[in-house]
Amino acid sequence: MNPSLEVGSVVVTPENIFSFLAEKQMIAPLAKEIILDGAIEGIECTAEETAMAEQQFFMQMQLNPKEPEKLQVWLEKNYLTREQLQNRILRGIKLEKYKEKTWGTELQNYYLKRKQQLDKVVYSLIRTRNAGEAQELYFRACEGEKEFAELARQHSQGAEAETGGLIGPVELTVPHPEIARRLMTSQPGQILPPCRIGEWIVILRLEKYMTAQLDQNMRRRLLDELFNTWLNETIQTKVKFNFEIPQ
Repeated sequence: MNPSLEVGSVVVTPENIFSFLAEKQMIAPLAKEIILDGAIEGIECTAEETAMAEQQFFMQMQLNPKEPEKLQVWLEKNYLTREQLQNRILRGIKLEKYKEKTWGTELQNYYLKRKQQLDKVVYSLIRTRNAGEAQELYFRACEGEKEFAELARQHSQGAEAETGGLIGPVELTVPHPEIARRLMTSQPGQILPPCRIGEWIVILRLEKYMTAQLDQNMRRRLLDELFNTWLNETIQTKVKFNFEIPQ
């Protein structure tokens, strides 16, 4: 007897399952899972890691492994065997270990390559569409006639007016590239002359430059970047579909 899934009047069988997967856009997620299964196949977990992962899982699911009858009911409800459940419980740990094993040694170089984009800035901005007004506001700010924040609240024509022109902290990839370039070469407190950015003329002041650090959170983020790049490239190059789309 061939396996099937009945949902109301809809019956999913081995013959039509590919059509369902394609229609529901589930082929790529399935391919991703298969690729990850292959990647972590040789990764081992220690007894301590296994025990901790199981404890977290059972607490999250509100299950007690010492109550095998209830656990079996849960497994049947979710169409899982005990072995499949164990694989799911350890999957997250194995993925993290795979990332570290695969890209950990190149992380320092990748960090240095990305560092300038990861640095953060806090800056103030006044923008207007009027070049003459921008020049006047620049001179008033430089001469200290009014505080930069007050000028921004009164004259800036963007949402930053509500914060006295203050923006950030944000990574240097967030502002317009020209704004980022100017901020990178300025000193805190320095008011930069008006420059045109698209339809706007902007006046900038760097408030604070925050250098990125390769701490634990940054390591995790960069490992995820390298991992996701690899995963997307693998899906693009190694996943092949042999399926004739009905006309």
